Amino acid sequence: MAKSPETEHPNKVFGWAARDKSGLLSPFNFSRRDNGENDVTVKILFCGVCHTDLHTIKNDWGYSYYPVVPGHEIVGIATKVGKNVTKFKEGDRVGVGVITGSCQSCESCDQDLENYCPQMSFTYNAIASDGTKNYGGYSENIVVDQRFVLRFPESLPSDSGAPLLCAGITVYSPMKYYGMTEAGKHLGVAGLGGLGHVAVKIGKAFGLKVTVISSSPAKEEEAISQLGADSFLVTTDPQKMKAAIGTMDYIIDTISAVHALYPLLGLLKVNGKLIALGLPAKPLELPMFPLVLGRKMVGGSDIGGMKETQEMLDFCAKHNITADIELIKMDEINTAMERLAKSDVKYRFVIDVANSLSPP
Repeated sequence: MAKSPETEHPNKVFGWAARDKSGLLSPFNFSRRDNGENDVTVKILFCGVCHTDLHTIKNDWGYSYYPVVPGHEIVGIATKVGKNVTKFKEGDRVGVGVITGSCQSCESCDQDLENYCPQMSFTYNAIASDGTKNYGGYSENIVVDQRFVLRFPESLPSDSGAPLLCAGITVYSPMKYYGMTEAGKHLGVAGLGGLGHVAVKIGKAFGLKVTVISSSPAKEEEAISQLGADSFLVTTDPQKMKAAIGTMDYIIDTISAVHALYPLLGLLKVNGKLIALGLPAKPLELPMFPLVLGRKMVGGSDIGGMKETQEMLDFCAKHNITADIELIKMDEINTAMERLAKSDVKYRFVIDVANSLSPP
């Protein structure tokens, strides 16, 4: 007979979970494994609220496996380290991102691309290598193999640095891989949310000219004065869109709703690259004419490997890049999810786990 979440492992833990596709989160008792030889136990201080958390608790993508304890933008303190752990010691400030396991022996793992390993295991809503379920960061602590633990740079704040563990690496990795880092080139960022606002900051740190592409004219002042974008393009203004045709070298498309690619492809120069990071629920239409006639490229990217995620954290620390956050208490999470569904956040909710998560 299957054990209950509370008795599956030796160490009792408290968190918040969704039980069904209503997505309502409530207090939840479960358990974590003992700290193994290669493990780090992390007392969670802060956890970012990612759009994936919302999709998963609502089963928008059809593979949610309840109960779900979300959270994969985790910053905390190492409280225990296994005897084989070399990179961390007790008391270190560490991060845990989107993945907590992989086979560690395939071609992808050998290339530090654990995120593309066929046996990669997500931090929550996934099965660990021992056959038990993974629960995420909306909880007191987490036990993670050292390969998937990150050193959190000293100068990065724990709260506003947390979202970099997903949003930061999700935009940094494609910029590096697709060669979108050449100073002076023109980057368009489509969608100004959790990913988009970090893409603007990272783009500027690489020395790019950055234009925010958005359907919300109200975001213009903020994009330019607060986030440092060079310009703002409203997709609903036909004249401005026409004037911008063929002006951009690269576009990072962070839009997670179904949207037209044709206007974005038109903004690219010859040899331009459109890299999609959002995951709309339905397939998008891909027009061939602008691709073929302009030798343009459409690509995708999903987070990054552990080595590159560490590189991204160090890069953000060096350039003082953090997310713009709204700090919330654990019991405010359901209201936060309702607001996130309406894009009513600038630009990432972060839960103050250590100060607000208390067992009943």
